[in-house]
Amino acid sequence: MSTPSPQRPIAATIAAVVRDGRVLLVRRANPPDQGRWAFPGGKIDAGESLHAAAARELLEETGVRAEPLRVFDAVDVYDRDDTGALRRHFILIAVLCRWQSGEPVAGDDAAEARWVPLEALDDHSLATSFGVAELARRAAALSATP
Repeated sequence: MSTPSPQRPIAATIAAVVRDGRVLLVRRANPPDQGRWAFPGGKIDAGESLHAAAARELLEETGVRAEPLRVFDAVDVYDRDDTGALRRHFILIAVLCRWQSGEPVAGDDAAEARWVPLEALDDHSLATSFGVAELARRAAALSATP
């Protein structure tokens, strides 16, 4: 039996929060990328702005409140089955956010949430989703820019 192909890509946001040389990541509890570290995020609700979706998903997954500042990237993520057939295609819209309050506690569909030093992303000590290190470095550079 074959898996039906997706009709259209699914739009979602990811919240990139950098604070004191660390980036906020969650270990995903569900597919795609279950068990890997990624930015908090999720699907955009109908009628919801990108900024509102990023702030909501961040709060739901980590308990952290942040001010969404701007969209800074978009990436394709393909969820494939064991045969390589496409199950779902996500377009993740990266939103740079400024930390306001709270410390990370895993919630919603996150198995774990924590601040990760940027240098830890370079030594591959964490199993991260594709592109996380590069996006984290871009977010850190943008956060340092007034």
